Amino acid sequence: MLKTVAFVLKDGTKKNEKIVGDIKETLEYIKENGIEAGSCFISEEDDSFVLPGDKKEMLVICDSGRLAERLFDQGYYVIGLWHELNTGEHFRNLKYIFSNLTDIDFDSFVKTYQRYAGEPWEVIRTDRLIIRETTLEDIDEFYKIYADPDMTRYMEGLFDDPADEKRYQKDYIEKVYGLMGFGVWTLVRRSDGRIIGRAGYSVRNGFEDVELGFLIGKEFQRQGYAYEACSEILKFGQEILLFDNVQTLVKKENEVSLHLCEKLGFTPVEETEVEENIYGHSYDGTKVALSQCKYGTYIKMVKHFL
Repeated sequence: MLKTVAFVLKDGTKKNEKIVGDIKETLEYIKENGIEAGSCFISEEDDSFVLPGDKKEMLVICDSGRLAERLFDQGYYVIGLWHELNTGEHFRNLKYIFSNLTDIDFDSFVKTYQRYAGEPWEVIRTDRLIIRETTLEDIDEFYKIYADPDMTRYMEGLFDDPADEKRYQKDYIEKVYGLMGFGVWTLVRRSDGRIIGRAGYSVRNGFEDVELGFLIGKEFQRQGYAYEACSEILKFGQEILLFDNVQTLVKKENEVSLHLCEKLGFTPVEETEVEENIYGHSYDGTKVALSQCKYGTYIKMVKHFL
């Protein structure tokens, strides 16, 4: 959990009143949000420098590539900082670089720390649900949900071996959440913390629009959870992700989901053949050979935001 934000800055930076003023303003802003924050100015030649506190509960913002690399190698979560004195600074190995410091909201500090620390982002809260990124710990609960044969009647199931599913999810967290900023998320009931299903966005090969998908465990169905989750996810897609259109693909026999999608504002467009067994029964990071592909007939539905 993030407890401290530390600015580690080159000694020469303290000579610039504007940059120092921006840092002071940002430190106060962070403190107002309940997180400890501080700064220090040190020489890039100081190899003995050590930050106090638990490095796994700290986010470090650094304007020196050399200092940043040293701190990163020591296990700190480090963000590079560009400002008017160091626009040519090179930050090796860092996932994130900030600029225009006073324009950065507090949530960006938290989410950057969570990405480094492997903590899931909370995406949306509804009246009854928390919609958050999936973790490897969720997988065991997914297998309980998918164990009911009705769950895979109209959609693909999980990999046969949970270890394959966890390998897939680990890659998904790093390559989809980390790069695209959206994906298929976990639905958690706020009242008791139970995982009740999954919903979110994906990009399907061969289709232009981002796709909405959803699944609710059988014991949680017919209680309005799918509509509640998908309504807010669509709103998030329009207002935050700035999608113009969203599609959904529903098996033509799945009348319940077709009705729900119409209620959500989707319009049927066409029938289409969709590849279903992208990775086969096990996961090693590669897709099945074209000759082994299986297809199903789906109704493509589209919701236009503009």
